Amino acid sequence: MGRMTLKSLLCATALAVATALPAGAQSLTDTLINAYRTSDLLDQNRALLRAADEDVAQSVSSLRPVLEYVGRVSYSDPSIGDHLTGNVGLEASLLLFDFGRSQLTIDLQKETVLALREGLKGIEQDVLLRGVNAYFNVRLQNAFVGLRENDVRVITQQLRAARDRFEVGEVTRTDVSIAEARLAAARSGFAAAQGALAQAREEYKAVTGAYPMSLRPPPPAPRIPASEAEAKGIALGRHPDILEAQRNVTVSEIGIAVARAALNPTLRGTVGVSLDEDGDDASSVGVTLRGPIYSGGNISSVIRQSQARRDASRASLHFVNKRIEQGVGNAWADLAVSVASERASEEEVRAARLALRGAQEELEVGSRTTLDVLDLEQDLLDAQTNLISAQINRAVTIYELLAAMGLLTVDHLALGVATYDPAAYYNAVKNAPLGTVTSPQGEKLDRVMRRLNLQ
Repeated sequence: MGRMTLKSLLCATALAVATALPAGAQSLTDTLINAYRTSDLLDQNRALLRAADEDVAQSVSSLRPVLEYVGRVSYSDPSIGDHLTGNVGLEASLLLFDFGRSQLTIDLQKETVLALREGLKGIEQDVLLRGVNAYFNVRLQNAFVGLRENDVRVITQQLRAARDRFEVGEVTRTDVSIAEARLAAARSGFAAAQGALAQAREEYKAVTGAYPMSLRPPPPAPRIPASEAEAKGIALGRHPDILEAQRNVTVSEIGIAVARAALNPTLRGTVGVSLDEDGDDASSVGVTLRGPIYSGGNISSVIRQSQARRDASRASLHFVNKRIEQGVGNAWADLAVSVASERASEEEVRAARLALRGAQEELEVGSRTTLDVLDLEQDLLDAQTNLISAQINRAVTIYELLAAMGLLTVDHLALGVATYDPAAYYNAVKNAPLGTVTSPQGEKLDRVMRRLNLQ
């Protein structure tokens, strides 16, 4: 019996998709845009970044005057005078000089913000790569369902033919039983493929916020470097994990300077005015010089702790460099393997199809058994499955290579979607303004929480 080829199956599937749901079809770009827009993980880390922006504002505020109201009430023994006294007043203080400790703290918080921005880029890569995998896995499982469905149809025809031949005495009951067993196995495989497709659709919904209606063929693969060495060079210079680790080293080095600055004195000026219960007012102006003499070893411990953290951050930077370089090497090797596997699978499908065609002809003249043909049917199904897997794997591996290089971002892929600007909130709060500063992301999360009745 004839069998639908892989090429004709994919063409028929593509034609059916284009005819059935042209308006709802999603492209890979649509998938990545939706993954970027709906990611709770990105929203979480953006909020953490905004919290770090506020650390800069709080550090800046330490250099500004502090104005406080003061109210005092005291009670004394009546035998020595008035037993209840009180006054109210205003006190203002300003840090005059601390040997640069406050400025170092501001610099430390700024570097922390820059490190978290790089970390946010790494999260963006993870989100987009998950979108890539969800998109291609749905396409893969769709193709598997098509193959398994076709396999059930072909073996059903084989079983019908075997029963016809059995009626006229050309084959034995064993041949019919073999075909029946293969049909049952094919139906089981079809059910398993449908289950895997359902799981792939659920993952797609989790990533993008909606089930896939139908998926358009992927666009041409993004360009990649010509050599592994070039790819590693790009990764070592641009990968957000490396840039984040470098920022963390700077943070730890500034942390040592901040810890050492605690050994220096601070000079603070104060101004106060007060009014007692008799209406008498008083005012004061003063300067306070304060510095450590003995702190029980606390300052020395903090310095040693900061030095240990610097050593850890330096070691982390070396580790991240090695990990990223290894990741690029692994992705490059995987890509080479997937390309070779695709070529081999294409040859396997061609050979399996020729073998099946010959066995079907030999079955007609009695030189092959039904089992021989069914075995070759299975061989062709396995070969077609391997080919589809290799084609999908090659496409996914290219995006994994981009992620390993630090290039799997909205900007590099030119997705054409408005991206989150991490500097917008920072610029709004870096000078420690009074009042509330809101962000579109925070407002969106508030709306979601209200819909869930969690507020």
